[in-house]
Amino acid sequence: MAGTRLTGPERLILNSIQDGFPVVASPFAALAERLGREHGLAVTEGEVIESVRSLKDRGYIRRLGAVFNSRPLGYMSTLCAARVPEDLVESFGSLVSSFPQVTHNYVRSNPLNVWFTFCYARKEELEGFLSKLRGETGIEEIFELSSEKIFKIRAVFNLS
Repeated sequence: MAGTRLTGPERLILNSIQDGFPVVASPFAALAERLGREHGLAVTEGEVIESVRSLKDRGYIRRLGAVFNSRPLGYMSTLCAARVPEDLVESFGSLVSSFPQVTHNYVRSNPLNVWFTFCYARKEELEGFLSKLRGETGIEEIFELSSEKIFKIRAVFNLS
């Protein structure tokens, strides 16, 4: 449960994995070494792995993975918004998040209350996804909000 307080080492680990995650054969060993060098934190690779597992189990980490610039790789990304009855928000959100093409999924205080991003290579993939989502949930008001201009925001949360 995300209400459990973070320890100092957990905060350092969360800071370290958000930005500059090592892309090497043993990333958690590299993180342990960096935490020791930069912060004087004496941890082993196994301790870092266990801390990350605990943080995930407690809800602090939803997903650990790379974020790629999709356009040079031949993919598009679009923001979608849906009007979901309050009693269906959790099941709708779970279904949306079950698709690997969904990179973000969150609730807003807005008539369009569920927002998510979807990555695709061909427009037909997006259309098929939205059609399936409408069919499985009965929710028709799902809107694709294509971007006119790309702004890249670097979101790193300093937990020190």
